[in-house]
Amino acid sequence: MLTETFGPVLIANRGEIARRIIRTVKRMGLRAIAVHSEADADLPFVREADEAVLLGPANPAQSYLDVAKVLEAARATGARAIHPGYGFLSENAAFARAVVAAGMTWIGPSPEAIDRMGDKINARNLMEAAGVPVAAGTREPVTDLSLALRAAERIGYPVMVKTAGGGGGIGMSVAHDDEALAKAYEQAARAASRFAGDALDGPAVLIERYIERARHVEVQILGLPDGRVLALGERDCSVQRRHQKVVEESPSPGITPELRERMLAAAVRAGEAVGYLGAGTVECLVDADQQDFVFLEMNTRLQVEHPVTELVTGLDLVELQLRVAAGESPDLDVRPRGHAIEFRVYAEDPKRFFPGPGVITTWDEPVGDGVRVDSGYESGNTVTPFYDPLMAKLCVFGEDRADALAKGRKAVEAFAIAGPKNNLPFCAELLDDDAFVTGDYDTALVARMRGGRA
Repeated sequence: MLTETFGPVLIANRGEIARRIIRTVKRMGLRAIAVHSEADADLPFVREADEAVLLGPANPAQSYLDVAKVLEAARATGARAIHPGYGFLSENAAFARAVVAAGMTWIGPSPEAIDRMGDKINARNLMEAAGVPVAAGTREPVTDLSLALRAAERIGYPVMVKTAGGGGGIGMSVAHDDEALAKAYEQAARAASRFAGDALDGPAVLIERYIERARHVEVQILGLPDGRVLALGERDCSVQRRHQKVVEESPSPGITPELRERMLAAAVRAGEAVGYLGAGTVECLVDADQQDFVFLEMNTRLQVEHPVTELVTGLDLVELQLRVAAGESPDLDVRPRGHAIEFRVYAEDPKRFFPGPGVITTWDEPVGDGVRVDSGYESGNTVTPFYDPLMAKLCVFGEDRADALAKGRKAVEAFAIAGPKNNLPFCAELLDDDAFVTGDYDTALVARMRGGRA
């Protein structure tokens, strides 16, 4: 029994993901403990938890990112396990170690796996050794511009420049010549310094060959205590603005069955190479013209877009995380069916995608067959500027992609939000875009829709 294994579960997160985890935790007969900042005191996840603890002010460094406060909240409430959700401390190996050292169960991969995959350069070197395809790129951190220029000469333009650590597309840019590389390197170096501080030998930057017409496709894996690593299907995350995902779908409409099988097999090898335990995601870039792929990075946590995998497989990934953390190795018959699409509903300007926080005066979610909404807010709540502007995830499931698209149009139209700016108009625009409707799109789709400004 899970209740006998680790009892109450503290969710070290906020908003829609905290609410979603709470739902499964309570369904499984466990007590759900929420933590929150002063700014989030009135949000639904705080009310829906069995118990909630105030961490501190709105500033994440004084609340959600304060390890000592989170651990004290766990001790004070008798929590025996911690689920980090995504973002915040979810890929912080030091936090994972602190949880284990405090005698609690960490619902996630081992701290060692987080460390090994948290640095993109180390991760790509490890994947290459495991036989997972990687793009031509640097095998050591690029710590000054002269090294960057030599690397670009060896790899060949265009190149992608990004930080070795961090995520969310921050610090990433493409360079087509030496002048552009100098600007891209400076941008990435600044971002790298913010993530890890200035090392004595300079900030860590990674340079890789840029794929001109690429799709961003990732594979959901699940590592089990008995050593098996399962691939639970793929998700296409190519609809992006500023290298950040907006819409995801499964299965990917842009890969062949043969390529899918190769990607799933490579993802399993990737998980096996690090002795992966629990839910994780192997992200890849697919050359849309060549129908080939390379490893991009591995996310050692639950993904924002996990609902699309749940919809096509019928699995509850949070439940599986809990069972794996309790030492179980469930036998799963993974047979994805149908088609699922997730639309991230942000409090942002639908044209330029700038955040637009505010008080929600209307919040009316769509309902119906094949419609799922994972929301973090309701009418009367305030979307503050302190956190990511994600308000909800609108997901639809259909028997095939055409059915899912039709349900998506109806659901987007039916979702009524007033108060803060929101990107539902963009979602409606996307659903009428020929390239998206046909499935023949790549990561440049949103930039094309916005005249190159996304």
